[in-house]
Amino acid sequence: MLVFSGRANVPLSEAICGYLQIEMGRVRLGTFSDGEIFCQIEDNVRGADVFVVQPTGNPANESLVELLIMLDAFRRASPSRICVVMPYMGYGRQDRKDAPRVPITAKLIANLITTAGAGRVLTIDLHAAQIQGFFDIPVDHLYAAPVLIEAIRRKNLEKLVLVSPDAGGVERARAFAKRLHVDLAIMDKRRPEANKAEIMNVIGSVEGCDCVIVDDIIDTAGTLVGSAQALMDRGARSVHAAGVHPVFSGPAIERISASQLQTVMVTDTLALREDALRCPKIEQLSLAVLLGEAIRRIHEGASVSSLFV
Repeated sequence: MLVFSGRANVPLSEAICGYLQIEMGRVRLGTFSDGEIFCQIEDNVRGADVFVVQPTGNPANESLVELLIMLDAFRRASPSRICVVMPYMGYGRQDRKDAPRVPITAKLIANLITTAGAGRVLTIDLHAAQIQGFFDIPVDHLYAAPVLIEAIRRKNLEKLVLVSPDAGGVERARAFAKRLHVDLAIMDKRRPEANKAEIMNVIGSVEGCDCVIVDDIIDTAGTLVGSAQALMDRGARSVHAAGVHPVFSGPAIERISASQLQTVMVTDTLALREDALRCPKIEQLSLAVLLGEAIRRIHEGASVSSLFV
């Protein structure tokens, strides 16, 4: 078993190797002056079980191309298997035709990863579970819920209510609420255009409650901040947030810093940018143990079913 890392999230890769008690594989990555990416594997991988850790987050295109180039290099070095460990799948939100003459980009990304040489994919909280079907290779789709739920428990909030920021996230928020044995509220949201959302109403009682908004992706934080304000306007005592993928693009950190949110709990599927690391409201939780255990079981041919919770 050999674990290699792209440049998108080296700290997570190092933490995974720490859990597995192995040295991280050596690969030389660079960028030429014209922006082209160079890759050379510095370890012998012939016949090895190779795991490549690379989320395809911001900058999405650069991270994706780097992953594809690494996969091609590994495929030509004759390992026994290449498993892509992709904690965050970029372009996952473009998973259907919701307007005339638009692409299904998530399917295109799945095709590219498979063609480049991947034999298996390990990922966390896809934007839509059916994206697994876009791949023609095995996909292990894990969830960050156990880590986030434990972090919410540690808050010891007195009158906890879980909040879904939109109708699409109800299933996720309901699963959290069920395991925490608390009530659920839903935000009625309208999205007039990409990266813009308007909160129309709050479905459920939140007055005097400690609310935790649960979402998969925190991008520009517009929905999150708007939801927090709407909850406070309706009498909530405090508002927190729990998100899996901290994309944090554009003015996200400025919005969070100036918002009603007390804390924003996120995982390390993506490396935090500098201003996010300095923001006192953001708490990052590690998924290294979850991913490391999944890698170990995949390598040993053991069942990973108990991790799908």
